[in-house]
Amino acid sequence: MSQTPFPPPLAGRRGLVLGVANDASIAWGCARQLHAQGARLALSCLNAKARAVVSPLAEALQASLHECNVEAPGAIAGLVEAAAAELGGLDFVVHSIAFAPLAELHGRVADSTAEGFARAMRVSCHSFAELARCAEPHLAARQGTLVTMSYLGAEEAVPNYGLMGPVKAALESLVRYLAAELGPQGIRVHAVSPGPMPTRAASGLADFDGLMATAARTAPLRRLVTLDEVGALVAFLAGPGATGMTGQTLYVDAGEHAVR
Repeated sequence: MSQTPFPPPLAGRRGLVLGVANDASIAWGCARQLHAQGARLALSCLNAKARAVVSPLAEALQASLHECNVEAPGAIAGLVEAAAAELGGLDFVVHSIAFAPLAELHGRVADSTAEGFARAMRVSCHSFAELARCAEPHLAARQGTLVTMSYLGAEEAVPNYGLMGPVKAALESLVRYLAAELGPQGIRVHAVSPGPMPTRAASGLADFDGLMATAARTAPLRRLVTLDEVGALVAFLAGPGATGMTGQTLYVDAGEHAVR
């Protein structure tokens, strides 16, 4: 007697993933896993230059692709409205965007400029608050999920992580406040904290190869994590198994956070 196969966990769910840069970006690992588990997607990239690289990736997932520079006034609101209209609503939004001026990133936090610090906060942290505000009416209708990306440097002073440490600490705090504010509407909010990975964004950090080598040597699993492992956690948070969870920072770092 044949059995009817179970539908994929995210069948019928619709989501927006911000920050795809190339096939090594965390946003791409998330999009790939979300698609594999049945979700319909809209993706964003920074600009026309990035579109040339990301377009084939979006096509492979049958996802629409939009340009979105979060520093441009109205860009986030326009992106959310376009994605919700295309997909007929939103069940989850994934925010995988971070930036700091290179001079600030390579210098001491004590020497950071007010302008550089503010820009890093605007792109990497406040954009998530703006995204939550714009997505709120769409997610509330479906009791959806918001997810952003952090790193262990939010909790500990990691060598060479510099300015991004305080910025990510603010982002993790923002997650908790958004969870408290949006929870009564059924909207869940999380931060996912991957271990060091060879992404283009991370390559801007000084001695990042050394950071990865140390993580692979000292993490309990004695290795780095993969894009698919990060994406699988995000897909879980967007799915039916995580409906009782909100306001957390969840590590996917081969256990590195537990032994430092």
